Amino acid sequence: MGSNYILRMAKYQLLLPKMGESVAEATVIKWIKKPGDKVNADDAVMEIATDKVDSDVPSPVAGKLVEQLYQENDVVQVGAVIAIIETEEAETAPVVAQPEEVAPQPPEEPKIVDSTYHETVSSKEVEKTPEPELSEIQPENLSGIPGIDQLEQKSSPAAPVFKSEGRFYSPLVRNIATQEGISIGELDSIPGTGSDGRLTKDDLLNYLQAKTSSVPNTHSSAHVESFITQTAEQPVKAVDSAKEARPTPQPVVAATPDPAKTETPKVAPAEQQPAPAVSVTGSDEIIEMDRMRRLIADHMVMSKQTSPHVTSFVEADVTNLVLWREKVKNSFEKREGEKITFTPIFIEAVAKAIKDFPMINVSVNGTQIIKKAAINISMATALPSGNLIVPVIKKADELNLVGLTKAVNDLANRARNGKLLPDDVKEGTFTITNVGSFGNVMGTPIINQPQVAILAVGAIKKKPAVIETKEGDMIAIRHMMFLSLSYDHRVVDGALGGSFVRRVADYLEKWDSNREV
Repeated sequence: MGSNYILRMAKYQLLLPKMGESVAEATVIKWIKKPGDKVNADDAVMEIATDKVDSDVPSPVAGKLVEQLYQENDVVQVGAVIAIIETEEAETAPVVAQPEEVAPQPPEEPKIVDSTYHETVSSKEVEKTPEPELSEIQPENLSGIPGIDQLEQKSSPAAPVFKSEGRFYSPLVRNIATQEGISIGELDSIPGTGSDGRLTKDDLLNYLQAKTSSVPNTHSSAHVESFITQTAEQPVKAVDSAKEARPTPQPVVAATPDPAKTETPKVAPAEQQPAPAVSVTGSDEIIEMDRMRRLIADHMVMSKQTSPHVTSFVEADVTNLVLWREKVKNSFEKREGEKITFTPIFIEAVAKAIKDFPMINVSVNGTQIIKKAAINISMATALPSGNLIVPVIKKADELNLVGLTKAVNDLANRARNGKLLPDDVKEGTFTITNVGSFGNVMGTPIINQPQVAILAVGAIKKKPAVIETKEGDMIAIRHMMFLSLSYDHRVVDGALGGSFVRRVADYLEKWDSNREV
């Protein structure tokens, strides 16, 4: 029997890539390529924004963009299919002429993505796996999540059981409803803005906020939002090892399901959200937090709930350092094309002190202390919007002062211009924040989780100080500054924290005035 071939263009599913630690989702800012546009390998297809960085999503293949699966302002989960690209490579499929008998091929099972764990399952698995009761998800399955101990995980005897036949509720929405004591009837009455009228997390939180404004509740919506953020940012280990503990969503499947479009429920665009409150008296202005500010707020609350903060202070005499920089800054700029600020000098001193006290360069995972091999210094940077971002200088201990200066200036400039890449804000092991740039003499910074320490450097001020000379003590005008170290008292005791910040001050005070750079 003869056979011939038909040619089919291969279709590539472009996924939203992972964009650093703790980043679970991104907002679509702009589509650079439109349906029908030609796409080359490494061409940027779309612009996205996260709580940490704005960046482009490139295509790893060449072809033609045939479908966009999300609109601008949609929030997309990491790993979701965002576009379909028809590649230029052809697939060949044999077609047999005059077949005697063709066995019917079973239709491809539609894939459904569990938005809680970002894992693809087949519809057949969904049908076979009964939806677990909320009480089956035990607290030990959520171990390791900061702040989880503050929430009751076991359902009370009166806890509602969610088995609504007419409406799908995600495991996250069901968990919030249980914490807040919302019955299935009340949940059905809340209007949803998600796909097919689905009730989203934001819909439920807005409802709770309106409800708690008149009726006190033991768990505020802000408390639940903090729990959600912590849960999204931390790995749930038990789910990987105990598949039966995973809550399986009951999907609403259309007549002809499209696997690419059933991945994750889309969040409604910003214009569909409730309008901000208006001042009644006209004297106060109510400003809604932008997305980045809300995520920063949640991260700060989580850090305070996770780590018992202690702050130690040291005053340092940096007169020799100030005079040295004043002497070399002009020649340095002419030679290197870069301005030398105090920040790279502080980073160099911190990197040296970390080598002396390596247990300050750790993170905590449950009862385990993870000692970091690399010294990656995070550098808190203020943005024009008033928000903060923390780019990272990788292996700072391996760079000389010139290399540190160029790295600091490059990251700071790209941060202010929105040009940072996802790799620029991940894998930090220790953070420095310069409160002196705002004229502050000291601060008590909040730890940048999952790190265990953060150093605030204050403004350098001229002040009278007692100095020791061969002729005796005398008072002189010196350049003085405060260093403030906040640290996680679970793993960093006062002796270690105090000794570390004192060592940083020693490196700054003993600066060589004749140093060549």
